[in-house]
Amino acid sequence: MNPATLLVVDDSATKRYLLVSWLTRAGFTVRQAETGGEALRMLPGSDIDLVVLDVKLPDMSGFDVCEQIKTDPTYGSLPVIHVSAHAVDVVDRTQGLNRGADAYLVEPIEPDELIATCQAVLRYYSARQRAESLAARMVRLAEATLAINSSSTLPELLKAAAAGAYDIFGGPVVVLADTVDGESLAAVGSPPVVRPWALPERSVAVGSLVRTDEPADWGVADWPEGETVAVAAARLRIDRPPVYVAVPSSSQNPGFPVLRQLSQALAAAVEAQRSYDEEHRIAVTLQRSLLQSRLPDVPGVQMAVLYEPASAQTEVGGDFYELTMLGGKLLVAIGDVAGHSLHAATVMAEVRHAVRAYAVEGHPPGTVLDLVNRFMRTVLPTDSATLCLLTLDPATGAVQLASAGHLPPLLRTDEGVHFLQPRGPLLGINAPRPEDLEFTLPAGGTLVLYTDGLVERRDADIDVGLAALSRCATDVEPSLDAFCRRLLLQLAGTGPQADDIAVVALRRS
Repeated sequence: MNPATLLVVDDSATKRYLLVSWLTRAGFTVRQAETGGEALRMLPGSDIDLVVLDVKLPDMSGFDVCEQIKTDPTYGSLPVIHVSAHAVDVVDRTQGLNRGADAYLVEPIEPDELIATCQAVLRYYSARQRAESLAARMVRLAEATLAINSSSTLPELLKAAAAGAYDIFGGPVVVLADTVDGESLAAVGSPPVVRPWALPERSVAVGSLVRTDEPADWGVADWPEGETVAVAAARLRIDRPPVYVAVPSSSQNPGFPVLRQLSQALAAAVEAQRSYDEEHRIAVTLQRSLLQSRLPDVPGVQMAVLYEPASAQTEVGGDFYELTMLGGKLLVAIGDVAGHSLHAATVMAEVRHAVRAYAVEGHPPGTVLDLVNRFMRTVLPTDSATLCLLTLDPATGAVQLASAGHLPPLLRTDEGVHFLQPRGPLLGINAPRPEDLEFTLPAGGTLVLYTDGLVERRDADIDVGLAALSRCATDVEPSLDAFCRRLLLQLAGTGPQADDIAVVALRRS
């Protein structure tokens, strides 16, 4: 039996009856039309697979009808077979084929010849449709793979894979992978939503496979009634969990070529993301180990620090801070070594320890910067850094401050918000240094020191970031920790950060 639906167009009731009878006995579903206009009106939105078209029609020629069919953008790929008892010359047959017909039969027509011709044309068009469908899916697969590999986090990656699978196959979609911490995340639906969900454990060897599961096994999505689930699983390493892409089985090409390739591309991208996340975790752990882990307890002074590593790379950065009580005064330092690398982190640690060592000797901030600068120019001649250093007397609020090319500290008092203007060349440059800046931090006053990651953006002048910081510091929360977190949220946002951020906040109570 042939499941195809055919449209027979002929104004002769007798001939139409014969054609319909032959094709129906051959297993085709057959519809009828008497004129070309009637046939053209039947085609939009129909499930017709082939048109058997007489050449001589009362309202227009079959050649015109065929040409209109072939030039229509909606159903232009519909095959057409001409049949004729009058237009039987070579010129007629040539015109019919040149204007779009796929075959041309002249009467008398044998039933077997008609049926065989219909089957041959349908076979060709079926193969062509499969090839075109596969080609179109491969194009969408390439686009989905690009989106997957452009994602910067695992949830974004899973969303891109689920959106790509929906675009390729349609219907319900589930994309499943494990984070570096072993949590299973599933991207479901369109637009995709990522949620924790674990598949019952099954053995998956290294490589890729496609299997058929029951919808109940993938209850995280709603599957059509009577549908089974085609599941592609891909695993690159035995010590890594597999990734899965689940779609309706009815949506698949023979052999599952696109689904299999999508799962393989997803597995490669997830593996790269896992490696990146592991390296980033190691980098952050290393950098945090180089920073001060505990703040001193200073009566009369509230303090808070915030450090947020850059999310755009795995390298460690050079931002650092230091708060230490020395000789009854609070020593506060914040700095930034140029670059992102293990070398930058090493230089940061050396500068931080040099600051502490020279400060322990009792030198004022400006002298400490001179000594650290001499140390850098001798030991680290190719490196540079910015540094802001101050001492605070908790009892009187007296502050002595020196800067080496660092961004200006912000002072917030009852009189308002303004930036201090200490001057000084950055570390690593042989240049004279001005006198220290001295002022008093009044009771209730808040002093904010920060690195450039908080206020600097590649698409805006730094004055824009400084003005935004000034507006944010107009009000200061009772908790300085909450204040620092708000600065981070309002100024840096929630997206990926291109640079490290360090903030130190002090307030005399």
